[in-house]
Amino acid sequence: MALPYELLIGLRYTRAKRRNHFISFISLISMLGIGLGVAALIVVLSVMNGFQKELRTRILGVASHIQITGINGELADWPSLAEQAMQHPEVRAAAPFVQSQAMFTVDGGVKGALVRGILPEQEDRVADFRQTIKSGSLDDLRPGEFGVVLGADLARSLRVFTGDKVTLIAPQGTVTPAGVVPRLKSFRVVGIFEVGMYEYDSGLALINLQDAQKLYQMEDRVTGVRLKVDDLFQAPRIARELARYVNADAYLNDWTKSHANFFRAVQIEKNMMFIILSLIVAVAAFNLVSTLVMAVTDKQADIAILRTLGARPLSIMAIFVVQGALVGFIGLGLGIVGGVALALNIDVVVPFIEKLLGVHFLSKEVYYISDLPSDLQWSDVWGVTLIAFVLALLATLYPSWRASRVNPAEALRYE
Repeated sequence: MALPYELLIGLRYTRAKRRNHFISFISLISMLGIGLGVAALIVVLSVMNGFQKELRTRILGVASHIQITGINGELADWPSLAEQAMQHPEVRAAAPFVQSQAMFTVDGGVKGALVRGILPEQEDRVADFRQTIKSGSLDDLRPGEFGVVLGADLARSLRVFTGDKVTLIAPQGTVTPAGVVPRLKSFRVVGIFEVGMYEYDSGLALINLQDAQKLYQMEDRVTGVRLKVDDLFQAPRIARELARYVNADAYLNDWTKSHANFFRAVQIEKNMMFIILSLIVAVAAFNLVSTLVMAVTDKQADIAILRTLGARPLSIMAIFVVQGALVGFIGLGLGIVGGVALALNIDVVVPFIEKLLGVHFLSKEVYYISDLPSDLQWSDVWGVTLIAFVLALLATLYPSWRASRVNPAEALRYE
């Protein structure tokens, strides 16, 4: 099957040895620039996806996918409420909790914290606290023994370790003739967890659900029920649908609302990095414009001959569009292969570079996430590919239009 002559000539111009080697050099720089820009975009977006996934995993190890809380802060019949929520086909597990503010004091030091009463065996179904325990055990939160598991930064600020005693001061006081006296209870530290999020490590303490109910005088009531769903990204939709299953006056809140500002900031940062790094591809596209402009100047005699043989201006444009698009396509292919390979092996490449240079990019003493995580998403790859290819095509339009405007008589005057 015969190919159009515009395609054949465009491919020939790309393959042929040019008399002007500077044009070949600029063309190679444009190709490498596009490849470098595409690879950088893919790798940076993958690393940002990895950080976002890592932070989301850490947050959801403590927070819940969906949370049902009472309007007045209490739920009376939580087992039936949990059973109603479990009727939804996408709800995987449910666990009750009691949550309130408190103050911990040790040897004169005082620190405020959020106290959460849980049932350890049920909490494992909706959260990953057990994986964050650094010392002690979550199973030691037995009813009636008044044990507490503290966040690492909270324990550090109180200067306590596993086995030490702390005094908990509850805001719900006891009325006496002398006035309202805060309720005090001694707890034994049975564990220390470290999530990697300062919000939780410095301000969260876990106790047994029954101990929390006694401490805050809630009898058999709870603050709410935490739910885990099959797909955490579908949590907003499932939360809306649960309104038809739950027969109680309660609030339904999913993880995207409870941490909306944080994840919105991460997404904005990712979008801004995408725009900034896209400028690398734009610069390479500008190089492609200069390459084609010089190529048009170098090939004016050939263009004039083609015009005298009957070639139309659109055919001349097509020749140089093919030439520029091929340069862009090769650079794009190199960038995709290099970027995907680096994103998939960044856990090997970065340690090698660190060992070679004798540095550590993310020190464990400063950053809790000391390794560069990577999460390659093909939707990002296709988006980068589309933008780079469109920029490469747009870069060919002006030089091709100039080629189509070449006057044959002027071009052949001095030939």
